[in-house]
Amino acid sequence: MATNIALKRARKAQRRKQVVAEKRRVEALEASLPARVLRAAHAPVQHCFLSESVFEIGMGTLVLARGATRHHLAFSSFLIDVFCLGIKDVMFESVDSEVFGMYLDATDARSPMASVDPSYARKLLRDLAAWSQSIGFAPHRDFAAVERMFGEVSADASAAVFRFGRDGKPLYIPGPNDTVPLIRRRIAQIEQYLGDDGLGSEKAA
Repeated sequence: MATNIALKRARKAQRRKQVVAEKRRVEALEASLPARVLRAAHAPVQHCFLSESVFEIGMGTLVLARGATRHHLAFSSFLIDVFCLGIKDVMFESVDSEVFGMYLDATDARSPMASVDPSYARKLLRDLAAWSQSIGFAPHRDFAAVERMFGEVSADASAAVFRFGRDGKPLYIPGPNDTVPLIRRRIAQIEQYLGDDGLGSEKAA
């Protein structure tokens, strides 16, 4: 009899553990980056901006913001290198309009931003990611998740044609934090895909 009671208690405790574990799993999924992005993607698009000089200097920022109202926004930000590295960094945040305005002002101060159509923006990101990957540089690890912020926006609605690289060749411009070994690896990677004749580079001084 005592054995049966102990067995029932053990089974009950095991079921409780399973329920708690499942609840935690669901909570973790709901708090994950992909889940937060997908929830935000249902709200109306409020803003879509791109650095005006991105195709002149090679680097720029693309920002997409959505929100049920203009007072609280979820936004995705993409740091892009159209000369070589593609989607270098991505960010997703949910903030009030004042914080978003401060972020946008700071970004605009570094490089003026212009409003662009969301379909143009999505096509740019997808085409750039495909091009940079073709020369060996995969987009940022969170790109696939954060790009879903565009939701129902169709890249096919844009007729834009983009030309990446400079003068038809990838041009790697090292950043201020790029180490000498990293610079060498990246140049070697481009050479591997294109050969010496296809390489453009500007080495750090």
